[in-house]
Amino acid sequence: MAQATTLAGLRNVPGRAIIYMVSAAFLIIILDTAVKWLAKGGYSPFQIGFLRYVVGLGISAGIATRAGGIGTLRTRRPGGHLLRSVLNLTTMLTFYYALERLPLADCIAIGFASPLFTTALSVPILGEKVGPRRWLAVAIGFAGVLLVVQPTAAGIGLGAGLALLSALCWSLTQVTSRQMSTTEPSHTILFYYSLCVVIALGVTMPRLWIEPHGLDWLWFLVCGVAGSFGQFCYNQAFRYGEASMVAPFDYTGLIWATIMGFIVFGDLPSWLVISGASLIIASSVYIARRETRLARLARLTAASNP
Repeated sequence: MAQATTLAGLRNVPGRAIIYMVSAAFLIIILDTAVKWLAKGGYSPFQIGFLRYVVGLGISAGIATRAGGIGTLRTRRPGGHLLRSVLNLTTMLTFYYALERLPLADCIAIGFASPLFTTALSVPILGEKVGPRRWLAVAIGFAGVLLVVQPTAAGIGLGAGLALLSALCWSLTQVTSRQMSTTEPSHTILFYYSLCVVIALGVTMPRLWIEPHGLDWLWFLVCGVAGSFGQFCYNQAFRYGEASMVAPFDYTGLIWATIMGFIVFGDLPSWLVISGASLIIASSVYIARRETRLARLARLTAASNP
């Protein structure tokens, strides 16, 4: 009970939440770069996800040991962990298949539709209050995403459709992260998700397994380390900040996706992608400055009215 009270109290530290989210965005782009490299090498997204979370199990257990022992992995919310695992597994697989079909920066940009979904879902599910200015900032960011998607009269292609489905499932995952963080440590959330993925994808390995060769083992290790610590940072971000405030900082990942896409795959973003990124970044910066200022005012008000 004491642990739940402590965790529940860490709910409104916007600066810390933003730092965790920006760190998570960078680590996840490293993960996505490794996934795209391995997918181009012929490995199934199922095998990539399986090995990623085998590493993730070890990392989450290690964090638990340092955070008070394996006993901290006990949970009273197995149903919540299962629901979050299903959502996150769907997010991962649809996104990995989208990475096979789209340039890295384009895929990441389309995935940034998730903050719009998260903002909408945070109202009925979490009971958060979203003001018109935050809605406007997120809408501007989504307009930037549309510049990247470039839908036509024929609709949206398979790759873009998979990326959008991944974004919707990811927004649901973010909302459940906010809910779970009231009672569950971040490493516990990571542990049970990793365990569920290893079990779910492990049953497909006898049929889909390809023996890694050369430097591919290193890429798989990068997937596990970057993905696990990125997920941990995501969980921490939603522990310290409101979902609708923190989610738009996923947008900063587009900068890293553009850089990594060029360095590793030789992909150069078009002017539309650059224009969309500019709108995305502008909306994120606005939300950061506004939420930090509001939090400072709230603390001053509380201090003057004890």
